[in-house]
Amino acid sequence: MGIGWRLAMRAALYGDDGFFVRTGTGPADHFRTSVHASPLFAGALARLVEQVDLALGRPARFDLVDVGAGRGELLTALHVLLPGDLADRVRPVAVELAGRPDGLDPRIRWTRELPESVTGLLIATEWLDNVPLDVVERDGSGRLRKVLVDRRTGTETLGAAADPAEIFWTARWWPGAGRAEIGASRDAAWADAVERVRRGAALCVDYGHRKDERPVLGTLTGYRDGRQVPPAPDGSCDVTAHVAMDSAARATGRPYQLVRQREALRRLGVSGARPPLALAGSDPAGYLRALAGAGEAAELTAPAGLGGHWWLWHPIGVDVSLAQPGAASPS
Repeated sequence: MGIGWRLAMRAALYGDDGFFVRTGTGPADHFRTSVHASPLFAGALARLVEQVDLALGRPARFDLVDVGAGRGELLTALHVLLPGDLADRVRPVAVELAGRPDGLDPRIRWTRELPESVTGLLIATEWLDNVPLDVVERDGSGRLRKVLVDRRTGTETLGAAADPAEIFWTARWWPGAGRAEIGASRDAAWADAVERVRRGAALCVDYGHRKDERPVLGTLTGYRDGRQVPPAPDGSCDVTAHVAMDSAARATGRPYQLVRQREALRRLGVSGARPPLALAGSDPAGYLRALAGAGEAAELTAPAGLGGHWWLWHPIGVDVSLAQPGAASPS
């Protein structure tokens, strides 16, 4: 007998011995994120941390919170990259359901719960796509019904009629769909995270879509050992779905900017431009280093790949923008 996808995802990803909480493996073993692709990503975020710190007036304590921290890779890199004075004032917090990794820098606080109050920067890179959600689909008569899944086989069937809240969310954010992934749980999770930021900013980096570009068949899928696989909710693979970014943004009630990763990274100094060929003659080793960096930057900014991710930015009590000067952004 099947259950709703939200319950199935929760058990598969975060239940006993779930995909994200079991020991001996981590997300980097199964799929490639911007954090794992290149240190240039952490370098760009370090520059963003410095900008927020300056806008806050360089407070005595700067909270740096990573939600869905994986194995702490991003916070570890940021702590190395930040300048000495700021590194001394930063209080890094990893929010993650998995246990604390062995050998993690003791300065990084490891917790399962969001901090009550944040003055600084809260970051969530590819977190919301793993917040469990339900799926609905129209039957032959056009009625929205909940999609059920067998946890062992991944086989789907149609269950009871969608509830009023699901119908309302679909009508507002995924209208006319034959199949929709109900983003209300992600909206609530992100709104709760942003609410914790008293002054500073919140940043969500994820793959997603907006209302005018919702995929007809949805995006629910799985990843295992670096390959895309059917989304079997048996704990053997990651189960993920793209984020309805505009819905999550509006749920916070806060002003926001929504830009593609390639645009945000270019603003923060990451470019995929090749180094001048003349450098190869004057400094061959430097040319090779610059060429490797350009290749990594190109991967991070590729429109059809990581560069197509969305950056959802909420500045709270600070004047720090991710948009290029003169560019319009939703609010």
